[in-house]
Amino acid sequence: MIHIRNAREGEAELLSEIGLRAWQRAMASIGESDAMVDAARSAFFNFAASRWLTITVVEWHGHVAGWAAREAFDETISDFWIDPVFTRHGLGSALLKEIERDIAEHGFEKAMMQTHSGNTEAIGFFQKHGYSIHWLSIVYNPKVDRDVPSVGLSKAMETGGDGIYGLF
Repeated sequence: MIHIRNAREGEAELLSEIGLRAWQRAMASIGESDAMVDAARSAFFNFAASRWLTITVVEWHGHVAGWAAREAFDETISDFWIDPVFTRHGLGSALLKEIERDIAEHGFEKAMMQTHSGNTEAIGFFQKHGYSIHWLSIVYNPKVDRDVPSVGLSKAMETGGDGIYGLF
């Protein structure tokens, strides 16, 4: 059973470990993630501890299985992490639907996110849910000592005849 809820204060350790495992999977195509694990773990913990009010959690049969955040409470999905042991159960789809509903309810015309261009699993997931790639950027990343291409994806929220935003 899938349950979606707001994050709770005190869940930073759990959320950061989920984020770290998902991040390591996403970084596999870039490599060098082992060298960045400690910094990533710290960044995930600090984010989850200080920004927990921006986080939406998805549970699978009572177990926290992933989370997403809208760090600035705008149209941008700043984080989207599903624990690799819980993939392929519809959790990401349910979580994304909830995040998009929240974005639309706040009157934003589109939902946006970004990832590195080698994260084909995430790109495919978002494209399957109606997102399109709208930009490519290549930025030098000193942590991996090379240029890392990133893509920006977005999905339009459409206005229904009643003036309420909905999803394509």
